[in-house]
Amino acid sequence: MLLKYHPQTVKAAISLGSNLGNCQATLAGALTALEQTSGITIQTQSSWYQTKAIGPTQPDYLNGCATLLVEISPQALLENLLTIEQQFGRVRQEHWGPRTLDLDLLLYDDLILHEPNLQIPHPRMAERAFVLVPLAEIAPNWRDPISKRIIQDLLLEVDTCDVHLL
Repeated sequence: MLLKYHPQTVKAAISLGSNLGNCQATLAGALTALEQTSGITIQTQSSWYQTKAIGPTQPDYLNGCATLLVEISPQALLENLLTIEQQFGRVRQEHWGPRTLDLDLLLYDDLILHEPNLQIPHPRMAERAFVLVPLAEIAPNWRDPISKRIIQDLLLEVDTCDVHLL
């Protein structure tokens, strides 16, 4: 008897951001594109938050997070995120500059990964209120595999004054 291989399903968390063009339409379109990608299912989605931009002078961002159930590797997930960014006109010109779409892989189950093009958990996740506020909304008890602290507790360590629910 032949057994069909079923890849393991793991939970992943991503952040979404946009500050150029019709941000709400772009973020909704990115979620649709993710949902239509083989091996990815959206589990939960946060509310959208208006946040101050980090870096050069630019418009405020619209940010949110989503948890996914994935049957693909972290590298394959990253490749899908980058492809979707490009589909929505993402051009990488200026570090921390304005963008039509920014998709970051934050967490992949309890994996700790340090590759040249991918670090999990995201290396600046615990410093960023625009990530922690929406992530705490949908996954407050997810434990950061490095600090071993839950997202809800990490949120207590950051200034959230520039993060506003839409």
